[in-house]
Amino acid sequence: MAGVEIILASASPRRRQLLAELSVSFEVVTADVPELDSISSPHLNPMELARENARRKATAVAKLRLGRWVLGADTVVAMEGRLFGKPASIEEAREFLRALSARAHEVITGCALVDSEGKEEIFHEVSKVVFHKLSDELIGQYLAEVNVLDKAGAYALQERGEWIVEQVEGSRSNVIGLPIELLGKVFKKHGLL
Repeated sequence: MAGVEIILASASPRRRQLLAELSVSFEVVTADVPELDSISSPHLNPMELARENARRKATAVAKLRLGRWVLGADTVVAMEGRLFGKPASIEEAREFLRALSARAHEVITGCALVDSEGKEEIFHEVSKVVFHKLSDELIGQYLAEVNVLDKAGAYALQERGEWIVEQVEGSRSNVIGLPIELLGKVFKKHGLL
């Protein structure tokens, strides 16, 4: 295929930056599909939810761009059966960070690589993140510095992450929004790298 080979079905600037690290040619086409959550889909566990949202985004864009591979992704933060999505307000963000303080949680990114002919590969990566003990003062400083309303779990590893994150086990890029190491292997398998 000549020209742009991959379409990223995400408006996330973090995913664009991460995908660019693989040195693949891509364009961004956002998917206009509502995301499933634990309320609308209580029968799905966090991994299934991330994978299904990724598949829905990629499939929606693939229908518009025939003959092209489309990458969809969805990141969820989960701890002890509770999902921490994108906070609806600063107050909810504050509550999320308090709940995650001094504890470990999982960051799961579901990915879907699909084309308009029905070929698809759905996969995911799980990273474990441990937070420092966060004081209310530190949470307030963090929320003043970082726009968290578009971030699952109300935090960003790449933006003042050292203030709140004690340790990451597994893929750091996964915590930011795209498991680059795993994605590179899948792209190679399909001849895209």
